[in-house]
Amino acid sequence: MLKISNAVELADWEIEITQIRAQGAGGQNVNKVASAVHLRFDILHSSLPPFYKERLMALSDQRISKEGIVVIKAQSFRTLELNKEDALNRLRELIQGAAKQQKARRPTRPTKGSQTRRVDKKTHKGKIKALRGKVQP
Repeated sequence: MLKISNAVELADWEIEITQIRAQGAGGQNVNKVASAVHLRFDILHSSLPPFYKERLMALSDQRISKEGIVVIKAQSFRTLELNKEDALNRLRELIQGAAKQQKARRPTRPTKGSQTRRVDKKTHKGKIKALRGKVQP
């Protein structure tokens, strides 16, 4: 069971975890042992509430395919257990992050002082650049 919040939990059958060989440098152990983890989670066929499903499908995350399948690859640790735990934590963070309400942005205007400072800085730079002309003999 993967606990997302107090009311939402994912069953083990919903999350498909497969062992794969880790990529990259690391000596002989990397080439022999399948310690990396591929986690696959189908959003549309899961037991998540519709609110979570809609928010996850609306995300523009490269880990989520168009069909609604989340693919997470964990290979940062040397043991299978730690990589499995890392992948599950990353899935939990992805789902919890999608559920958070984004704060609405209130448009603001620059202050009068900042506007005058900006214009003064521009005119000062312009005067400096005007002095960069060719030297008259």
